[in-house]
Amino acid sequence: MTMFLNSLRLAVRSTLANKMRSFLTMLGIIIGVMSVIVLVSIVQSTTNSVSSAISSMGSDLITISVTDEDVVLNKDDYMALEEYDSIAGVAPYLTVSSTARSGSNYTTVSAIGVTEEYMEVAGRDLESGRSIVASDLDWRTYTAVIGTEVAGNLYEDYDVIGKTFTMSGHTFTIVGLLSESGSSTDSQILIPLTTAERISDSTSISTCYVKASSTGNVAMAQALTEYQMLSLTRDEDSYEVYNMSEILDTMDDVMNTLSLMLGGIAAISLLVGGIGIMNIMLVSVAERTREIGIRKAIGARRSHIMMQFLIEACVLSILGGLIGLGLSALGLQIFAAVADMTISIEWRAAIGSLLFCVIIGVAFGSYPAAKASKMTPIDALQRN
Repeated sequence: MTMFLNSLRLAVRSTLANKMRSFLTMLGIIIGVMSVIVLVSIVQSTTNSVSSAISSMGSDLITISVTDEDVVLNKDDYMALEEYDSIAGVAPYLTVSSTARSGSNYTTVSAIGVTEEYMEVAGRDLESGRSIVASDLDWRTYTAVIGTEVAGNLYEDYDVIGKTFTMSGHTFTIVGLLSESGSSTDSQILIPLTTAERISDSTSISTCYVKASSTGNVAMAQALTEYQMLSLTRDEDSYEVYNMSEILDTMDDVMNTLSLMLGGIAAISLLVGGIGIMNIMLVSVAERTREIGIRKAIGARRSHIMMQFLIEACVLSILGGLIGLGLSALGLQIFAAVADMTISIEWRAAIGSLLFCVIIGVAFGSYPAAKASKMTPIDALQRN
């Protein structure tokens, strides 16, 4: 232990004696650690945000998506699913991309034409006001329930009930404000389905939510939904039926693969940093041959010399990793503030990066340390 502490003290002293050279040597490690932590943290935070939004819709929610443009289904085709006991609710919806304007403010939105069952089936909540009701559909009213992001962009506050905006050449009156979800749904506007059909000049609906009567009936509800869609389309390739659990599993697999890929690419810079450490340690060995010779002449063993230079390499690598970790935390805070997102450090990536720094220090410091330890006192003292 005493030998280790002495070697560590000498390593720190040597690092501080050449501050600029040590910093430039650590720079590759710092950039590598920052790249790994920042990229993986952003991916994981984004995944968690999307997963929360999907999970909030419930594990009993089934989605229907018609993929064949030649298949034309209307509201009544989907509503026939309500006849099954294992299905608690059906909510067909029509999406219309548009631009909402209020005075000089405007924002690009997804206008979702919905039925009165949509809020309950999709698991959406209101912050204030009311939702779309049956009379809105019957009279094709120009009423709207908007998300918090839309409210902020158009009015810069959430006191929006009764205010108006224009969209697709029509003036809409706001009757409700959706609760903030922290996802893309905050930029949506819900309008009556019949009004959306009038705006888009189409009654063809290609998407629908189906709510199972319980989580235990999801498989049965999905099977019945697939049967109904096959009966309507006569082509199982013209539609997709999936539940939220399947979406979450697929998304997790994709995002985990993306995290590994990005982390692997960023880790290459750590290897480059390791090569820089080996290079500078070889220079250090060449500069300190007389020191090595004197230490061996007064009794230092080969293991002492090897440990000293190996610890110096590890100090450079680990110190670079710690600096990179600190800069990553700062960088993520700045990015979160600019992007208006909630991002936290992915600690598994941080710990993995630091452990990788230790491995790099040992792996790339071993050769210079071994070279130094093999010197004989006479050869070392004779060199200039």
